[in-house]
Amino acid sequence: MTQGAHRLSRRAVLATPAMLSLAGTACAREPEQPGIPSGKTLVAYLTRSGNTRVIAGIVQRVWGADLFEIRPPRPYPDDYEQHVAQATRERDSGFEPSLAAKVDNIAAFGTVFLGFPIWGETAPPPIRSFLKAHDLRGKTLRPFITHGGYGVGGSLAVLATHATGATIEDAFVMEADQERRTLNQVRDWLGQINS
Repeated sequence: MTQGAHRLSRRAVLATPAMLSLAGTACAREPEQPGIPSGKTLVAYLTRSGNTRVIAGIVQRVWGADLFEIRPPRPYPDDYEQHVAQATRERDSGFEPSLAAKVDNIAAFGTVFLGFPIWGETAPPPIRSFLKAHDLRGKTLRPFITHGGYGVGGSLAVLATHATGATIEDAFVMEADQERRTLNQVRDWLGQINS
């Protein structure tokens, strides 16, 4: 199995109760109405640790949607601190990386679920790139956001400025496992060990 292989984990089990409310809403969809985008549904997501991928998979199964992973051509560092440093530099400079792939037929989708973790108190640079690269005018954008305890930060403002012309629904927001918390706890523990 590859590093990105899907498996049932503690993360998936913890995400399930929170996703039931989203799934219930999805199952109670109303019939098409004038002014509501029709067409296929896309679930596009960016993940670092896998939390957002779990949610994306649930949404994809419930809605029978197409699934698209947002990735830059060169992966971010696996090391958490190196990853944070790179994401912070990119955020501060306004850098928007290229994407490994784009959705070829974005016009076919009436609804786009967009999932991402919060990096540096905002939407990650590849999310800005995704929104810039795809015309979402006239579509319904349904964000789902994971964070490590600090909330959504400025991510909703990023969606408003980068997804012009889309109807942006209220975001589903979920606190997920936080790597920084784990890192700090392990460091504290190691600092208490007498060498």
